[in-house]
Amino acid sequence: MHIAVGSIFIECNQFGGTPADLARFEQYELLRGEEMLGVSEGVVGGMLEALHADEAHIHPLLVASTCSSGPVTRDCYEQLTTELLAALVPEDVDGVLLGLHGSGVVEPATDLEGDLLAAVRRHIGPELPLVATLDLHAHVSAAMVHNADALVAWETYPHKDAFTTGQRGARLLMGIADGKWQPTMAVAKVPVLVGACRGQTEGDGAFPNLMRRTKSFEEREGVLSTSLFMVHPYLDFAGMGGGGLVITDNDMDLAVELSTDIAERYWQSREVLEQPVMSPDAAIRKGLEIDGGPVLLIETADCAGGGAAGDSVASIRALIDANLDVTSLAMVVDPEAATACQAAGTGSELRLSLGHKLDPHWGEPIDVTGTVERISDGNFRYDGGIWADSEATMGPAAVFAAGAVRILIATHATYDWADEQFRSIRLEPDKAKFVVVKNPMNYRFGYADITKAAFILNTPGPTPASVRGLQYKHMQQPYFPVDTEIPGLQPTVLQSPTRYS
Repeated sequence: MHIAVGSIFIECNQFGGTPADLARFEQYELLRGEEMLGVSEGVVGGMLEALHADEAHIHPLLVASTCSSGPVTRDCYEQLTTELLAALVPEDVDGVLLGLHGSGVVEPATDLEGDLLAAVRRHIGPELPLVATLDLHAHVSAAMVHNADALVAWETYPHKDAFTTGQRGARLLMGIADGKWQPTMAVAKVPVLVGACRGQTEGDGAFPNLMRRTKSFEEREGVLSTSLFMVHPYLDFAGMGGGGLVITDNDMDLAVELSTDIAERYWQSREVLEQPVMSPDAAIRKGLEIDGGPVLLIETADCAGGGAAGDSVASIRALIDANLDVTSLAMVVDPEAATACQAAGTGSELRLSLGHKLDPHWGEPIDVTGTVERISDGNFRYDGGIWADSEATMGPAAVFAAGAVRILIATHATYDWADEQFRSIRLEPDKAKFVVVKNPMNYRFGYADITKAAFILNTPGPTPASVRGLQYKHMQQPYFPVDTEIPGLQPTVLQSPTRYS
């Protein structure tokens, strides 16, 4: 069997962050043709492993992935798409397998995955099987459902199953391509827009319980795959929401029934999925009542993994104002300040204007006086997550000491998995009283063995824990949490077209 494999993978934010151009992809992963056959981790690694195990012939297209950001520039998207389609020769393959995120945006406001899947479908025609994998935070659009034969989502958050999801996608595609299955796919969703703080998939709670129920449907005869989605709420498209996706073997009624069941239960869980928050000052006061550390200050509103610029100083300001005599760690993206520290050198005393230079909509810089303790090239390696074992770079970086606060100043925003960025520049979170973490979920993994407490903060930014204050233009009311009740609500159901007789 001959299978084409490619990936354009990015999560975007329409409320902030900086645009993603080709250079941003080059910072993380941009592999063309035969280069991508060496990928052994992540979703593409899983795809390649499963295809090799089945002795399939792999036709490599393009792998482009990067940290979350604002929308992808039009020029960048068109170049990547043109290259991918040029490498895809329909007559040479039995199916197409793509690793996508599901929350990409092309400037100014185009659904990246819907547009890409439509372009691939036009290129390969109506009969060739097309399967894509997605993050469980995808916005599953009508264009995606219409053009793909199957969409398969990750099952864990914090994300630990990119590799096995790639394997699942590959096996599903091969089963479709050899005529074993005739997929019928339905997506049902409800207008629930919540941050990811309560979206963990392990332990007890509304979301893990619903994930287990969703996956249990795969034990039913005729069900090929099920997925649960908690939509990335920092997009602004009409029809966003959370819910379920079910793929059956030529049984659309069953796919609609089961996906609707998932969506209805998702709506019933809405209240417990909404995260309470507190001010940085209140969190610091509460943290000081706790023996030892680290106490995590979770500044979700500036999450680079959700597309924010990473340049907020709201928590840094609160730590400095608290005039603490215990070590605290924080991180900020500020190319200007990083350059100044690099130029001054270790041991230099500086006065810096820090923060809010990349995305000034969310706050004002602060003036900070301190000492350059350490400088670095900013290179580090991920311990786990979607880029496990991959090298990444913050660009030129420095540790700036402002009293007891140690500020890691980076040039580029990077995805937070654990504490790799801090450790790469010899900062030790386990010895700090407070650590500012700008990710709503991964801290549960990265700091699980050492944290004494974690407080979710209410700060300005484009990735807040609650979306109550975001001003959507295209996603119209009613939607939760702005509308706590929606009388007569019925899930919106999207169905794949019939391609098989």
